[in-house]
Amino acid sequence: MKNKINIYLIEYAINSILRQKAKNFFIVFVFILLIFLLTSIFFITNSIKYELETTVDSLPQIIVQKIKAGRQYDIDENVVDQLIKIEGVKDVVSRVWGYYYFANAGVNFSIVGLNEYENQYKNSFKKIIQNVELEKGNTSFMVMGQGVQKVLNENYYDKYFNFIRPNGTLKKVNFAGTFDADTELESNDVIVVSKDTFRDIFDMDENKATDIVVKVSNPKEISMIASKIKLIYPDTRVITSDDLKVSYQNIFDYKSGVFLAIFIISLFTFFIIIYDKSSGLTSEEKREIGILKAIGWKIDDVLKEKFYESFIISSFSYIFGVGLSFIYVYIFHAPLLQNIFTGYSQLKTSFELPFIFDIQTLFLVFFLSVPSYIGATIIPSWRIATLEADEVIR
Repeated sequence: MKNKINIYLIEYAINSILRQKAKNFFIVFVFILLIFLLTSIFFITNSIKYELETTVDSLPQIIVQKIKAGRQYDIDENVVDQLIKIEGVKDVVSRVWGYYYFANAGVNFSIVGLNEYENQYKNSFKKIIQNVELEKGNTSFMVMGQGVQKVLNENYYDKYFNFIRPNGTLKKVNFAGTFDADTELESNDVIVVSKDTFRDIFDMDENKATDIVVKVSNPKEISMIASKIKLIYPDTRVITSDDLKVSYQNIFDYKSGVFLAIFIISLFTFFIIIYDKSSGLTSEEKREIGILKAIGWKIDDVLKEKFYESFIISSFSYIFGVGLSFIYVYIFHAPLLQNIFTGYSQLKTSFELPFIFDIQTLFLVFFLSVPSYIGATIIPSWRIATLEADEVIR
């Protein structure tokens, strides 16, 4: 019987919270704000890290770029024939891609040119080639990401888009639909056209490519084959998938430093509240405990009541803060905080954070907040409850 929850103690704890509305409201408000901020930081970092890792996994094993005077230039298509002869190389594909600035919306689109007779280095591109004709006679078509479609529709382009060539003339390209890749970060700002259309838009020679993608039979031989390519073509930059992973991780770690600073500040603020709470009770709270002991309450009863009181405040704040964080990150897409990672530049299309349910994050924030607050409430209450009633009341 003694181990059962005492409903009357819970009722008294609720009434005690309501008697000190102003003080407890302030505590709950700050508590919710800190939990909301901490949880939002974890949700955003988890989602963006998932996006980056998935994007890196879909990138080519080796990329070969032509470098002149420290800058990238178009590379000759005939390099493909030489690279395919290297032992261990499974496939070689030339790529044509670049960025197109759409001044009306102030954003950059990533334009990719595909050839239906070539092997594609991404599954999403394979699906496009299988399902869509990018050229029909003299008519050109394009497939775009969701972000591109949204931007173009907002600027009254719903059937076709006019690209401006370097010489100032227009190239009309009709819409053929949208596509989805593994992540929005990868596909959101992408437009896919045929290679002929791409070369027409950007005035690129037919025997030139932006870079070359190399696929190897054994992933363990990537670095060795990359070294061979560098020896054959010393004027190229050879980038492996491991290089890209390191680059992405460095960017993520740098941005995470900003979030870490916010996290430390939030945590420091929270523990200031905990320290203030654990340093002692107010004279009114001490007198209340003394009166309760005088009318027959035991030390266990006092501690249980204080446990219920602190648990109600902390658990309510935790649930409300986490709920607000879910809404802020996954419904409103974390305005302001997301920009710490993605930047504030207008030269990009926005993307939605993928929903990643990380139970470890919820447990971490819970154990950082709720038990700490309960302990900070019970410890000073226990110190007062162990004293004689008349001593406390005096």
